[in-house]
Amino acid sequence: MSVLVNPVVALGMLWVVPTGLALLGGPRPPALDRLRRVWPLPALPGAVCLWLPRSEAAAALAAVYALATLALALQAPARLLLTRSLRPREIAVLTALASPSVAGTALVAERAGHPLFGFDLDLLALTVPHFHFAGFAAALVAGLVHRTSDGPAARFAALSVPAGTLLVLLGYFVNDGTELAGAVVLTAGMTAVAVLTLRERRDVAAGPATRALLAVSALVLAATMVLALSWALGEATGLPHPSLTWMAATHGLGNALGFAVCALLARRRLLTEHGARPGRREPPDAGPAPLPAPGAEPETAPGTRPGALTRPSP
Repeated sequence: MSVLVNPVVALGMLWVVPTGLALLGGPRPPALDRLRRVWPLPALPGAVCLWLPRSEAAAALAAVYALATLALALQAPARLLLTRSLRPREIAVLTALASPSVAGTALVAERAGHPLFGFDLDLLALTVPHFHFAGFAAALVAGLVHRTSDGPAARFAALSVPAGTLLVLLGYFVNDGTELAGAVVLTAGMTAVAVLTLRERRDVAAGPATRALLAVSALVLAATMVLALSWALGEATGLPHPSLTWMAATHGLGNALGFAVCALLARRRLLTEHGARPGRREPPDAGPAPLPAPGAEPETAPGTRPGALTRPSP
């Protein structure tokens, strides 16, 4: 199974996290930008340790990455102090910032060969990609869909993806029924993300490549979450369900390549299509700016460069 999981985890460490951090809107603690720029330095030993036998050396390399994820998690309260907001999209963003630390902690234990909290090593190994993609990437995208919509579906997605991720984590400690409940909530939230993504494809995307990336990310997300739900249902009820290896080859790879990579690439293209620069800083009281529809004349404030992302007045 490591042949399937390790490349996905390395992708999450080296590319997904720094790319996602560059897409964050709203207030950005100064340390967050510095951490994003140096992220490859701690991520590289984290990726290398995946291919080593379980040992103290592998655990030491994993610990370097785990420290970086803990530093990232500390950016969540720092951002909260700046925004003083627990709006749904902010909850999703805070969840994204905190999630890699769960993955980093599990990685250190798994590489050391230590069954953390009684969880076997295979489960710890799968926790690492889960909290990079379901925890970080999915929560981040659920927050970013507010760039085009702040309606009930967007608020539901921004709340249910973090809630579902937390329930799945609690299910590891409680029972399979709790994990199934988490899978149901997470699937509902991800379905809302997929619907909103298809709406972005129709209303916002200007180029064919952007539209294709948004379509792939939405359709793959819907398919992979059906697989996740069927696995959780089987675990809770004893009904036939896919093995962990089969889930890694389908749900895991699909979520990593089809959803996360395509979604982040599409959102980077959306910003450049509408004249914004990924990673730009915004005023402390600002949330993510909505993207104008293709061909629409965006509302601009005096002195604002035409084509830049704008924000409605409070």
